[in-house]
Amino acid sequence: MQKICGCDEVGRGSGAAEIYACAVILDPARPIEGLADSKKLSAHKREMLAGIIQEKSLAWCIAKANLEEIEQLNVHYATLVAMKRAIEGLHIKPDQVLVDGKYKPDIELPSEAIIKGDEKISSISAASILAKVLRDKAMDEFHELYPVYGFNHNKGYLTPQHLQALVEYGPCPLHRKNYTPIKNLLNANKK
Repeated sequence: MQKICGCDEVGRGSGAAEIYACAVILDPARPIEGLADSKKLSAHKREMLAGIIQEKSLAWCIAKANLEEIEQLNVHYATLVAMKRAIEGLHIKPDQVLVDGKYKPDIELPSEAIIKGDEKISSISAASILAKVLRDKAMDEFHELYPVYGFNHNKGYLTPQHLQALVEYGPCPLHRKNYTPIKNLLNANKK
């Protein structure tokens, strides 16, 4: 049996907090119904599926790229670092890795980048669901620390309300200071 790993990330386009990446090897003998791109599922459905994915998968691993890495490497390379960590963190070595998107991390395994892979490949869908559920939980916890930004709703993405809070309160330690809209805001405040 060929062990196929799906890998995806969550938080790349966010203006705050870490990027989460997940790698999943599904068990063909234990199929999971309802897998889809995490963005197209309700929070309740994602939560339910996350538990099933963790229980039925042959292996799964979540990894992160922290704020310092995002700011030093840039968001693109930090995403690839998080993905590489997730894949290499699996306790089972996959035979092939399928990654959502145009780019794939530098790994010593056969791999392929698939645009819209989270809509087409069940193992990538599973990875996107796990990563989103865990990152959303972290953002809910960050909301308790910094409630003015609405992290429990926007998950760090720069909605009009989030941008307004940034104008009023400035960034908190979780914000990506080199993210263009935040950097522009900081530069405007300096003038």
